[in-house]
Amino acid sequence: MKKIVVSGKTVDDAIEQGLGQWEVAEDRVKVTVLEQPSRGLFGWIGAKDAKVELELIPDPLEEALLFLKDVFRTMNVQMDVDVQSGKDLTTFNLSGEELGILIGRRGQTLDALQYLVNIVANRYSNTHVKIVLDAEDFRNRRRKTLEDLAMRLASRVMRSKKEVILEPMSSLERKIIHSRLQDHPSVKTYSKGEEPNRRVVIALK
Repeated sequence: MKKIVVSGKTVDDAIEQGLGQWEVAEDRVKVTVLEQPSRGLFGWIGAKDAKVELELIPDPLEEALLFLKDVFRTMNVQMDVDVQSGKDLTTFNLSGEELGILIGRRGQTLDALQYLVNIVANRYSNTHVKIVLDAEDFRNRRRKTLEDLAMRLASRVMRSKKEVILEPMSSLERKIIHSRLQDHPSVKTYSKGEEPNRRVVIALK
């Protein structure tokens, strides 16, 4: 934990000085009063300032971002991160020349990083924090690819009258397939198998 000890004529003055050093609001710190101010003899001889200890309360998004940048340093890749905060989730958009390394095959590396980033963020939060890790709109492009795949395979099932079993996918990608075909008039979907080899099955209704 990051801590500082500061002094001031009053407790409030000391707190203000500490907040100014860190450039944070008071709700980002835990305050412990170490010494109350005293006026001293005749109001000034032996007078003592107030002394307080400020402990910085970690911000979940800042900690997640620091973790991510440490990963980049370890991998020796240069990445920029644009943080977009929404109502229910925060998106970390990555950009750089070596995105292929971070995305991985079908986004598996990106998914793994996203999983770890969320673990770090929620370690420092009392409420659930959701972070989506994206890389130059990869998530939307991948969704479109999966939705197109779902429709093509549904047509194949209708022609062949045989069910189709897809390759293993993450729960998020399986959900995209299920959602795209949930209102299809002729086919249905379900999942089978155990993680990490759980697959979507497309079959006739």
